[in-house]
Amino acid sequence: MRKLLLVVVAAMAMRVDRAAAAEFTFFLAMPTMAAAFAHDLLEVRHNLGSARALEIAVGFVTAFIASALVVKPFLHYVRRSGFAPFAWYRIAIGFALLAAAAAGWM
Repeated sequence: MRKLLLVVVAAMAMRVDRAAAAEFTFFLAMPTMAAAFAHDLLEVRHNLGSARALEIAVGFVTAFIASALVVKPFLHYVRRSGFAPFAWYRIAIGFALLAAAAAGWM
C-alpha cells in the first residue's frame, strides 16, 4: 500500500490532478491486489475445502460491494478537499501507535 501512496505523490509531483492521481492509483491497485490474492490462494489450495471456498466467495463479493460503494465518494472527497486530511489522519494514527508501543501496550 505504501507504493500506491507513492504513486499518488509522484503523480501530483508531475502536476496531475488530485482526483486523476487517486483514480489511477485505484486502477493500479486492482491487478496488484488480484495477483496477491491469486498467489495466496495458490499457496493454500491443498488445504481448502468446500466450506472455505464459500467463505472466500462471500468475502470476495463483500469486498467488491464495499469498494464499489466507497471509491466514488472517496474520489469526490479528494476532488473537494485534497489529501491533506487523509495525511494528517495517518500522521496522528502513526504517533498514537508509536506512543502505544513506547508505553508497552503493543
